Amino acid sequence: MKENAIEVKNLTKKFGHFLAVDNISFTVEKGEIFGFLGANGAGKSTTIRMLCGLLSSTSGTAKVAGYDINNEVEKIKENIGYMSQKFSLYDDLTVEENIEFFGGIYKLKNKLLQDRKKWALETADLKGKENRLTKDLPGGWKQRLALSCALLHQPKIVFLDEPTGSVDPISRRNFWELINTLSEQHITIFVTTHYLDEAEYCNDIMLIHNGKIIAGGSPNELKTKYLTSPILQVECSDPLAALDILQNEIWVNEVSMFGNKLHLNINNEKKDTEFLKKLLNKNSIDIIKIGKIIPSLEDVFIHLIENNKKGGINAR
Repeated sequence: MKENAIEVKNLTKKFGHFLAVDNISFTVEKGEIFGFLGANGAGKSTTIRMLCGLLSSTSGTAKVAGYDINNEVEKIKENIGYMSQKFSLYDDLTVEENIEFFGGIYKLKNKLLQDRKKWALETADLKGKENRLTKDLPGGWKQRLALSCALLHQPKIVFLDEPTGSVDPISRRNFWELINTLSEQHITIFVTTHYLDEAEYCNDIMLIHNGKIIAGGSPNELKTKYLTSPILQVECSDPLAALDILQNEIWVNEVSMFGNKLHLNINNEKKDTEFLKKLLNKNSIDIIKIGKIIPSLEDVFIHLIENNKKGGINAR
């Protein structure tokens, strides 16, 4: 029988009259990579701060590692690791000094501290760089060091709040390889991100918008359950002009920019493709390529938000 590492029920947070998190409920299984997705301001960071005991809830309940977020905050802090979107490292300390500082916070001493320091250096790929000032490290190394410091005390649950927000694509990929390694060691990973491509790495996902959960499931479940209409990818000579035109067509369910291409959510692939060709030709927009594609999570997310505005989507 699968066990839950995190259980959230009707959790709400208000700041004055502003409702930041609106009556959300979900569970996270032990050992899984759980993605909490949404745009900036959706309520991700507020939720994670409540679950880490850094912010009290207005109403509702949640348990993390079996402990209540409102009544057993210190127990929660002992059993989790936390890495914020702004690295919590001290730039004016060396790599080794940062590790020792966080080891002290977690009350690690003597041989255990030395063993964990060795592990942190190997995990962050910083062996031989112990005396470098942290501020001089590239973003990817600093990121891995911050994660290693958050895991020094060997927590079974680690919260990562926008961990890849300021690093290059290669560092992002390397970081996710490290996250997968941790998950294989049965560590529960709770990660917030607005990079929807990163969500493909997650076992389970919850999408939050304006403080509310609007959908949840595995990446494949989200694509097959919530987006059943065909998606066309369009390359043309003037995608911005095409976007303006297509937004006003009743046969186009949704249209959005993906780089220099357009994605169209339509109902009838054959008929609507012909409509599209005629419309763009009529407006002197040259067509380079049109084809049906497998929807991405970004396509799903756009679809869910548009339907949420119309009141047409319910979370599982």
